[in-house]
Amino acid sequence: MTVPRCDRRLFHVMVALWLVLSGAASGYAQTRPAEPAARPSVDQDTSAANATGEANVSSSGGLLDVLFSVGLTGLLILLALLLLSITAVALAIEHLMTIRQKVLMPPGLADQVHTELTTGKLAAADQACSAQPSFLAFVLHAGLAEADGGWTAVEKAMEDAAAQQAARLFRKIEYLSVIGNIAPMIGLLGTVTGMIFAFQQVADTQGAARAGQLAEGIYTALITTVGGLLVAIPSLAAFAVFRNRVDQLVAEVAYAAHHVTVPLKRALARRAAAAAAALRPVTRGGQ
Repeated sequence: MTVPRCDRRLFHVMVALWLVLSGAASGYAQTRPAEPAARPSVDQDTSAANATGEANVSSSGGLLDVLFSVGLTGLLILLALLLLSITAVALAIEHLMTIRQKVLMPPGLADQVHTELTTGKLAAADQACSAQPSFLAFVLHAGLAEADGGWTAVEKAMEDAAAQQAARLFRKIEYLSVIGNIAPMIGLLGTVTGMIFAFQQVADTQGAARAGQLAEGIYTALITTVGGLLVAIPSLAAFAVFRNRVDQLVAEVAYAAHHVTVPLKRALARRAAAAAAALRPVTRGGQ
């Protein structure tokens, strides 16, 4: 069994991003200055904190500075959100290419099958469906296969086939909804983790923690929450759009299948009437 090309490309992109972010994180960890062993006096500590704050303000502003300021735990959470966002974009692109009217209802298929059924060529109509595999072709093929059972069997087979294909499409787009629901939970995990780190600093310093010591936990809490929402909102919006598109296309396929099989319905009705007439007892004249 071969791996689809889209899945291979998505896997390569994820691996490349993982290597880039891992290398950047390790480089940042190596260049990060170590904390002093001895605690300086209050005046020296205050002046050092002010100098550090001024240096951070002057050197901040870049996206990597903001990302690395959340610490290792926050960076891992943001990396998970990044992977979810890449997956959501890949799914959205794939759905845009496959959930279309031209793909589900190939142009000319309905007219060709309708023409073949009008002339009574049932085998040719079935061959036309096999030559253009699609949603409509699957529904028509299921109905034509039950032609010997009468129109009731044909109609039931097409309804079952349409329901099966519609369920497959809905399961296909459901992954966007899953991503939209998981992303805020991951962001909430970062929020809780960041607040734990912040209160841990307060507990370790017995309430004497400064704002600079609490900044890392607060960064983690806020940035991961924003990241989760930035992934969830577009994913849920895309899911709603594709769900409406699937509903519309399923209705169009059902209408087209019913219109295409009208000649078959009439032919089966004439066959049933002829069979009923043949079984009717012949009455003799005057009796």
